[in-house]
Amino acid sequence: MFGTVPVSGVMTTAPGRRTVAAAALSASLLVLTACGSQAPEIPRARQASTDVPFTGCDKVKCSDTLNGAAYEIKMPTKWNGTLLLYSHGYRYAQPAPPDFSPVETKAVSASDDATAAKLLAAGYALAGSAYKSNGWAVQDGVAAAEDLHKFFVDNIAQPYRTEIWGDSLGGLITQMIAEKHPEWVDGAAPLCGVMAGVVPNMNLALDVSYAVKTLIYPDMKLTGYASYEEAVANWTNAMKALIAAASDVKGGGTAKILYIAALVDAPSQTLHFDGSSVESKVKATVEALATDLGYATFARYDLEQRFGGNPSGNDATDYAGRISDSERSLIDAVTAGATDRFNAELAAGTKITADDAAKTKALAEGGDPKATITKPEITMHTAADPLVISQNQTFFLDRYQAAQKAGTATAPLVQTYTVAPTTYPQDPGAPYGAGHCNFTPESNVAILNLLTDWVQNGVLPGTAGIEAAMGTSSGYNAAWSPGPWPDPTAK
Repeated sequence: MFGTVPVSGVMTTAPGRRTVAAAALSASLLVLTACGSQAPEIPRARQASTDVPFTGCDKVKCSDTLNGAAYEIKMPTKWNGTLLLYSHGYRYAQPAPPDFSPVETKAVSASDDATAAKLLAAGYALAGSAYKSNGWAVQDGVAAAEDLHKFFVDNIAQPYRTEIWGDSLGGLITQMIAEKHPEWVDGAAPLCGVMAGVVPNMNLALDVSYAVKTLIYPDMKLTGYASYEEAVANWTNAMKALIAAASDVKGGGTAKILYIAALVDAPSQTLHFDGSSVESKVKATVEALATDLGYATFARYDLEQRFGGNPSGNDATDYAGRISDSERSLIDAVTAGATDRFNAELAAGTKITADDAAKTKALAEGGDPKATITKPEITMHTAADPLVISQNQTFFLDRYQAAQKAGTATAPLVQTYTVAPTTYPQDPGAPYGAGHCNFTPESNVAILNLLTDWVQNGVLPGTAGIEAAMGTSSGYNAAWSPGPWPDPTAK
């Protein structure tokens, strides 16, 4: 899980042996020391002041817009020299079900107010931006961070360290910034990030909608919505059919729900359902699939408008190969012989082929991380994430290991997971570990403190250090890891 960092210019020999060159070098160093030579300058990222001067918000606009994107900067009373640059998650392009709340457009500099207060108290400078558009706005998110970083340097101060972080789509944006700007990014913390990128995740959303259409709601439209309203109507009608199927044990509907979830490795825990019983597991599955269907319909409409067509397909997908023996046993226990019937129906259905031009544009602009990590990076993901499944981290780890072999990833990657309790009440739900980006403020702060200690002091976070930082109420579980990406053909 951890990469290795080569120590340049160091030659090791067997214990007790010393080369002539090494002896000569030591003698030279003694002479230089005796002559009073100056100690080497401490790298900027290693500076340790806790009261770094800056131009305050009484003289600089710390809340305004840059190139059409609102931004927010918050400065502590005493600054430790670290700038935390935050990228927010996905925001619907238009009011979305179930409540159709107005779309969010404000800038935020942290994931929540409690986290922000703790970070400011610790001496961090916080900065964050909205994007000039909502939806799958990865390109806009990267540009907003670039603009805000430059504004901070030009008007507030030059940070000793710039660490970037974000959650959900903001986690993907964080990764894209880190890969694009190693010259000013000193460390990165993508949280619950879409680390497999846009196309693999939209392929999974298509898998859900295709299976719902084939097995439950034949009138469902999969791609090419003429309007946002048409996409919302498809979600609404599909959800009615999905809920009805979930309670239809004798008619095979419940087995269909479990089968669809198995195709995409949807978690059996969610924010409101702990999955501790079959009934709770089915309810959790419905909640997870409802979220997936949102991205398969009204979010897909925005995405297809942005990229000029449909970037995802399932024409080469082998759905039968995705059902494990344990999943088959559960499905067939609910309805005898269901798995083979469902496999046959999906194989016989009309598959979808991606539009090549749209796929190319999505990969170029919508986020396709290469995991070329050159600076310290630590991720955190809930084990039971119904929207951005935790297997995104496996996908990313596979790419990271390939980049290591190719020599394009030269810094370690640390991945952490939080696991929900075995049981918890439906309301208020899981305290951590289940649900999308359901972390405690203490967990967020711990991850960023670990990253700063790594960047500033060279302390690579190990299990003991992470456990100490996260505490006992975060759900951190060093032994837990996600399985493989559901689609074995994805790269």
